[in-house]
Amino acid sequence: MSFSRSMRSQSLSNPPPLAEKITEEPITTKTAQSTVTCFYQANIAGFWRNVTVLWCKNLMNHTLNVTIHSLRGDFNCNYKIDVKPWNFWSKKGYKSLDLDGCQIDIYWDVRSAKFSSGPEPYSDFYVALVAEEEVVLLLGDYKKKAYKRTKSRPALVEAFLIYKKENVFAKKCFSTRARFDDRRKECDIVVEISSSGAKDPEMWISIDGIVLVQVKNLQWKFRGNQTVVVNQRSVQVLWDVHDWLFTNPGTGHGLFIFKPAPPKSESDMEGSGSGGGLEPSDDGSIYYSTRSMNSSHQSEFCLFLYAWKLE
Repeated sequence: MSFSRSMRSQSLSNPPPLAEKITEEPITTKTAQSTVTCFYQANIAGFWRNVTVLWCKNLMNHTLNVTIHSLRGDFNCNYKIDVKPWNFWSKKGYKSLDLDGCQIDIYWDVRSAKFSSGPEPYSDFYVALVAEEEVVLLLGDYKKKAYKRTKSRPALVEAFLIYKKENVFAKKCFSTRARFDDRRKECDIVVEISSSGAKDPEMWISIDGIVLVQVKNLQWKFRGNQTVVVNQRSVQVLWDVHDWLFTNPGTGHGLFIFKPAPPKSESDMEGSGSGGGLEPSDDGSIYYSTRSMNSSHQSEFCLFLYAWKLE
């Protein structure tokens, strides 16, 4: 059973809201709200649909919002889950929704979920979307528990992550996690800026504890890009920290983009020269001009990290 990209053409024409709006007011530890937005495409009842998963955390609340987008584009199915409710048993639940005449069931269990500094758990949980007795989207590492509880089979066509957008708040060290190769575990990503020497600030970007990008004289190199190698995979890193240096403290963010290169195809390995290459866009950035239908969907993935400095 196969599905062409044309069936997903509606996915990028009207992208959903990515996260709650962050105001222009100075941000403090009391007002900061960390968010992680994951934008998936899942095959539900024979159609590719956009599914937005939004994790939010502040001093008072910790929630998960799941939004499934209608084919018509005028109605979204949205359900909010309290990750840390007063009632412990609410951390495990079930909800049925109707979208375009299709019943979609959401199951979740975050009772034992483990978190780092961000709002998204990294282990011991599951969130499952089920349609027509198929688990069309499964988050978390409790996969066996999810299949047993839902009494459903894995989807014939797996959902895949298009991009991840994260808002992180810290004083000088910003961390996140991302998977650049679907055959390997997630990587730990840390962006750090020097806290001393305001006249000559420096910045470091490390992945799995290894510094891969070091920028000196940051006031002159506040925008740039560099290609690094992570687990034998090329990853393009772009940064823009203008607002860190030239706006009022606590009102601007640094933007970091991590884009893995498509995996090499067999023809590339044999040196045939076929397939797309790197081409400059109008704004001078670099992008891949073509993508193989048989290549991993991981080559489409992109991580956007918004780093907000707290004073």
